[in-house]
Amino acid sequence: MERGGDADDRLDRAFLALADPVRRAIVARLSRGPATVNELAAPFDITKQAVSKHIQVLEHAGLVTRTRDAQRRPVHLDAAALERLTAWIDRYRLDAERSYRRLDALLADMTDTNEKGTKT
Repeated sequence: MERGGDADDRLDRAFLALADPVRRAIVARLSRGPATVNELAAPFDITKQAVSKHIQVLEHAGLVTRTRDAQRRPVHLDAAALERLTAWIDRYRLDAERSYRRLDALLADMTDTNEKGTKT
């Protein structure tokens, strides 16, 4: 079932990755700067291996990358990937806001018309 190719697949993987609260917490932590697996695992009551699996899901979704710094392998948030998600959400949010503004204007017109009709 082709819906738009790679862009849709990346979007699907990103939203699926962010559906998990542990992965969202990892993304939130990485928004403050790179961190190692040990640093990312510290606040959770799960194994480092489980955290590594969560990081792999985030990597597969294109949300994080890993680099090598001597013996360390810090994980970095890909801000551009988050920007693509935000842009996708904003497109639909703006459409919804335009619809609500039109509805508000229509209701205001109806209220004005009713008030004018009852004042005479």
